This record gives sequence, structure tokens and C-alpha cells, in this order.
Amino acid sequence: MNVDITPNHDALTGMERRPAFEGAFEAMTRDRKLSARGVSVALLDIDLFGQVNEALGQPEGDAVLAALAEALRGQINGSAALYRFGGDAFALLFKGVEKEAAFLWTEQFRSGLSSQHFSFGPGKSLSLSVSAGLAAWPDDGATALEVVQRACEALFRAKATGRDRVCLAREEKMVTRTSHYQQGQLMGLRRLAERKQIGEAVLLREALNDLLRKYNA
Repeated sequence: MNVDITPNHDALTGMERRPAFEGAFEAMTRDRKLSARGVSVALLDIDLFGQVNEALGQPEGDAVLAALAEALRGQINGSAALYRFGGDAFALLFKGVEKEAAFLWTEQFRSGLSSQHFSFGPGKSLSLSVSAGLAAWPDDGATALEVVQRACEALFRAKATGRDRVCLAREEKMVTRTSHYQQGQLMGLRRLAERKQIGEAVLLREALNDLLRKYNA
């Protein structure tokens, strides 16, 4: 991996550090065009990483972190910005991506990682799992700081309730829209959201509220 290392980058992973993440997120919250679709944040770290360091030693632990960073980078494919948040934690910043889509991406990465042996050097591998907390602006906070705090709380809850899971800032059952709508309806919803500069989830909630009022539910 060829990465230009600067004072703003982490030497181990080549990623930008937490201050860059916080600065980028804060700038996004000042973008009025983004307020309709929102910005989603996932904080992710390795379960029981302290035990990995104790068992293998810090150099090998660093190799595990670098390998996980490379796996994240390979999976992101431009859909989010990736940062080293600190220690064994990483931050993913999904610009203009609603909470549902960010949750699905994070959950897919988590489940894929936990089902395989993780290679971190020639002839070396081990099983890893990760936990994650996810929050979205402006749904879960009016400022970037508030949203990051909500994501941290969700990550702590994921750890406390068994690890190897993704928790949302607000406890809610995440149901994919593709389970309930035809593809043509979803495409029409996306076009409308883009034309009106309003998030798809906002439009769906508005429609549901109108339906409930109509039938006095």
C-alpha cells in the first residue's frame, strides 16, 4: 500500500486521524444541501483487542490493525471516508447517505468479517469480530459533536450487549425498504428525493403520517 504520510495521517494505517474526521464532519453539517439527505457516522472497533495484543504482542497487534484497515479500505470503494478514530477504533463518514444504507453497509462488513479467518501476515491468521455504533445527522443530533457522542454510546452498547454487532444511536428495528416496495417504486422515490433535495426516509415518513391521518390511525 502506497500512502503519503503527513502529520495529519496515521503512520500505521495511512488514514487521516480523528481531528481530520471531526473537521470534515463539522464542515458537512454547514452544507445546507446535505441537511436533507443527512450524514451517517459509524464507529467500529475490534472486539477484545487487548487480548490480541497480550497473546501476540504489540507488533503483531499492529499488523492486525493494519490488515483490518486495508480490509475496510477495500470494502469502502468510495462510499464513505475512512479515518483512524484512535486505538483500535475506526470512523466511517457516509456523506449524503441515510442511516438505513449506512447500517446495511456496516452490518455486511461486520458479518463478513466474523465468518472468516483474518490474515495479517504470511502464514498468520486469526478470527476477529468487530462491534459498531451508528448515528446520523441531523436525526440523532444537531451538531457533529452530538452525533459522534451518540455513535460512541451506541458502540458502547454494542460491546455491553454481547459484541459482534451493530447498534444504532436510537433503539429501533431496521427494516430494509426493499422488503416492502417494488423496484420501480424505489426508483421513483429516489428521483423525487433528488428533485426535492429531501431524504428518502423523510418522504416515506411524511407519506406514512398522511396515511395515518387519513384513516385516523
